Amino acid sequence: MDDWGKLLVCLAAGLGLTALLGLVIVPALKRAHVGQAIKEDGPVWHMSKQGTPTMGGVMFIAAAAVVSAGWGLWQRDWQPMAIFGFGAVFGLIGFLDDFAKLRHHENTGLSAPMKFLLQLAAAILFTVLLRGQEHLRAELILPFCGAVWAIPWPVYMVFAALVMVGTVNAVNLTDGVDGLSSSVSLPVMLVFAALGLRAADKLGYGAFAACMLGCLLGFLVYNHHPARVFMGDTGSLFLGGVVCGLAFAYNVPLILLFVGIVYICETLSDILQVFYFKLTKRRTGTGRRIFLMAPLHHHFEKKGWSEEKVASVFTIVSCIGCVLGFVGYVGLL
Repeated sequence: MDDWGKLLVCLAAGLGLTALLGLVIVPALKRAHVGQAIKEDGPVWHMSKQGTPTMGGVMFIAAAAVVSAGWGLWQRDWQPMAIFGFGAVFGLIGFLDDFAKLRHHENTGLSAPMKFLLQLAAAILFTVLLRGQEHLRAELILPFCGAVWAIPWPVYMVFAALVMVGTVNAVNLTDGVDGLSSSVSLPVMLVFAALGLRAADKLGYGAFAACMLGCLLGFLVYNHHPARVFMGDTGSLFLGGVVCGLAFAYNVPLILLFVGIVYICETLSDILQVFYFKLTKRRTGTGRRIFLMAPLHHHFEKKGWSEEKVASVFTIVSCIGCVLGFVGYVGLL
């Protein structure tokens, strides 16, 4: 079987396992009353989602674990398990956050400092492991031109940790509309799968990306509007870990500027909204807003966009960014 065939097997396995697991997990979450709590200061039109099962990310996490282990036994290549392990650490942090929310019956879980410290520790550990396996160099490969910018290791470690934590939380922030985070991540996984076919000795990373592409398609069976289940922080933090883990495993972290364009815009909209509100409130006594509501997907909802339109348009933007990212790096690996 050629490399394309192997990746297609991983995609099909991820899709099939996730879809099948959903038949069991979604009803189980309902019976366990694992329902999403909606913030009172959030969009009022989302209150109808109150009680929708959350933590559905365990569906694609479990499927990814099985496929990663299967690839390791099949190909004697444990690269997928390395990325899975990194994502699973963040997924565990998300699980603790989801559990805290359910326990307190509100949309507030772990404290922000606690989540940051746990995520930072995971990012530093992963960076050290990648360096130890010689899959990571203290340099940045610039897209399109291939120029290399060498960086001292201590500086690179700080850069890597902050980018990883930022990416994970950006993906988490994007998970605010039915099917949105899953949909915009589909082309991201397609790019990483394709890069695995071009990068020397990194087919395993491509196999994991192909598996995740299938897993997200399987999850969308249950998560498209109107969603029957949410991935929760368990799923979104795992997904964020996978996205940044793959970027660093290929040693092209700057590709996140392209493939992560939607994540970045969502995060920037939230940061700008808070900063501008506090700035104008301090100067005039009345806080003003740049967007009708942040993050960005809620702004467009306030302008009358349906959740389906938000997910569709944002996915198109993600596709454009992913094409640019692929073109910028495909010849440099």
